[in-house]
Amino acid sequence: MTHRLRMLGTTSKQGKCPTLYDDLDTGEIIVQGRTVTDPTGAVDVLTNESFVAVPRDVITRFAPTGERTVPPTFINDDSFSDYFEQFEHTAWRLETRRGYASDLDEDYTAWLETGEFPDESHLPWYANVRKQTAQGKRFERVRLVDAQPTPEQRFLFATAETNNRSGEDIRTLWRADAERLGLGSEDFWLFDSREALVLHFDDANEYLGSELIKDPVVIARFCQIRDAAWHHAIKHADFAGQL
Repeated sequence: MTHRLRMLGTTSKQGKCPTLYDDLDTGEIIVQGRTVTDPTGAVDVLTNESFVAVPRDVITRFAPTGERTVPPTFINDDSFSDYFEQFEHTAWRLETRRGYASDLDEDYTAWLETGEFPDESHLPWYANVRKQTAQGKRFERVRLVDAQPTPEQRFLFATAETNNRSGEDIRTLWRADAERLGLGSEDFWLFDSREALVLHFDDANEYLGSELIKDPVVIARFCQIRDAAWHHAIKHADFAGQL
């Protein structure tokens, strides 16, 4: 198999090994270095595998820092709810859009007219939140809100009371603060700091699908985003007076 490689970096003055490459076709990292034979304590090696030794600073200096180079892998939407039942510790969300087309239903229309919405705490989402949080798991979200909140953002803020009563902890962050923190615009769920679903939308805020992310480099970046957003986000009750 022919590999199209892009050199990421090397510490060799002669431009030889040790070197890291990015495989442009598979997204894998190709390592060029000194071959290690029969390393003590190593697992079994297949016939097409070998051990390669490179200095630690080659990895720390030139390993990719989060750009995904392979086509996205989208999950089957029928399996979307499985992630919220099978996680072990935390399900954390960053909501970055100014509105979601899926929210523009009759409840939204009624809220625009009356400021009220029906009690939907009996629906499957809330039932599952209660079930999971009863086991000690956490559902948490940070929602970005503009300086002049959109009607959709105000609606989501109002309906978040139902989510929170069911066991979620939904907090709010001003978009200007998110931009200052460099949180980016990706809208995603992060599960157990191990895998993520990046939600894709078109310009009309219509949902296009969820991209499954397991790349540890990307997951580490999402964890950093989570920590910064959660630190600065404002609890629901405290934010009410700022709208």
